[in-house]
Amino acid sequence: MTADDHGDLAVSDRVPANAVDVPRKTLGGLDAEAAAALVAAAADVALVVDADGVIRDVAFGSEEMSREGYAKWLGQPWAETVTAESRPKVEALLRDVASNVATKGRHVNHTSARGADIPVLYSAVQLGGNKRVIAIGRDLRGVAALQQRLVEAQQSMERDYWRLRQAETRYRLLFQSGTEAVLIVDAATDKIVEANPAAGELFGEAERRVVGQAIHEIFDKDNAPAVLALLAKVRSAGRAEDVPLRIVDRRREFLVTATLYRQEKASFFLFLFAPSEGNAASVAVVQTKINLAELVENAPDAFVVTDLEGKVLSANSAFVELAQIVNHEQAHGQSLERWLGRPGVDLDVLIANLRQHGSVRLFSTSLRGEYGAMAEVEISAVSIPSGEEPCLGFTIRNIGRRLSPYVVPAQEFPHSVQQLTELVGRVPLKDIVRDTTDLIERLCILAALDLTRDNRASAAEMLGISRQSLYVKLHRYGLGDLALEIDH
Repeated sequence: MTADDHGDLAVSDRVPANAVDVPRKTLGGLDAEAAAALVAAAADVALVVDADGVIRDVAFGSEEMSREGYAKWLGQPWAETVTAESRPKVEALLRDVASNVATKGRHVNHTSARGADIPVLYSAVQLGGNKRVIAIGRDLRGVAALQQRLVEAQQSMERDYWRLRQAETRYRLLFQSGTEAVLIVDAATDKIVEANPAAGELFGEAERRVVGQAIHEIFDKDNAPAVLALLAKVRSAGRAEDVPLRIVDRRREFLVTATLYRQEKASFFLFLFAPSEGNAASVAVVQTKINLAELVENAPDAFVVTDLEGKVLSANSAFVELAQIVNHEQAHGQSLERWLGRPGVDLDVLIANLRQHGSVRLFSTSLRGEYGAMAEVEISAVSIPSGEEPCLGFTIRNIGRRLSPYVVPAQEFPHSVQQLTELVGRVPLKDIVRDTTDLIERLCILAALDLTRDNRASAAEMLGISRQSLYVKLHRYGLGDLALEIDH
């Protein structure tokens, strides 16, 4: 064969002559059965397709694909065994092989009775002059699973990244807008590395000029021993509170609070400056109020303050999440009735009881989020009619995660849904199914007895079983000392 015959280089020009003869010498003695075994071993699936695109033979090198029952492909057009979007790929692959065009791997999705498509990478080659084609495929489910895990890991990293960015934004906003002077000091050098605008005002210069100074330089020289003692205490205990110190060129004293924290393998001091006007008791009261406000804001239960008509004045983060709103401002000025389950009823009842009794405990209702999510809640409320701004306070607890009243205590019946799911991989499936059936059957019997107020005849009729069968099941599950009754 020469370049003139086919417009290409001769075989002898591309590879050594003896290399062409090697496969003939080593594999020339293979019969059809051995060749089929070789193809099956080299691929997860191998198809023999005739000139009309019909599958004439199938071989599986993957036991998993063999168990899927794909032997039914035999005698069917190859294009009908794949999904609609993969049919043009199959047709193009067969067309390229028939035209003696160099083929490349094609990613094809086979339909599956289990619902999930089976991705397979096919390559094809024509068999001599009989126009039949061998399609050799590799199962890509393992690769697809790895790709899916990679995507999930990437998405998780992106979520973590944005959470860090949001936390940093909140920190920066709090740091810049705070009315108290705040300094960040490097614990290794005792030099100021960051200061907020309030600190610049306190020291009478821009905050960027404060950065770089040693921490002891901003205090009066007479306070040097107290500053050294403060730093030593913070290094040993991690925190020092309310130390009265005087700043350079200022006659007033400030209560200085210092805290030690670590970041990226380095230690830093956080200094807070508060005016020391008034006695220590008033300062403690202010600090207690600040702590109380922080506790309410970070509480796991929703907390809402409204005016006497039920319009929201403030709400904590738990309420923002429960009501499915963007921020606290979105709730401000809105009536609490907007989110309660029974508009025109629940809030009126709560306000009427607050006006009459001053407080309400464990009022059961539901709360509706902005996007339709419903949650069963309990509301406790209190009225503050006096003061500068009379208001109502509502504590809203989500009770949707509580156990159903029909669930039996663990000491009487040790199996639960969580315990059953934990058995997967350690106990045969048939045993798990049996235990699950027992659990569901027991719960249904308890529910029927509760609905019929322990009327066993009515319970049996409700469950669609005979009374004798009900008594047998009651005895089996140990639900009381019951004597078997046989209907005659």
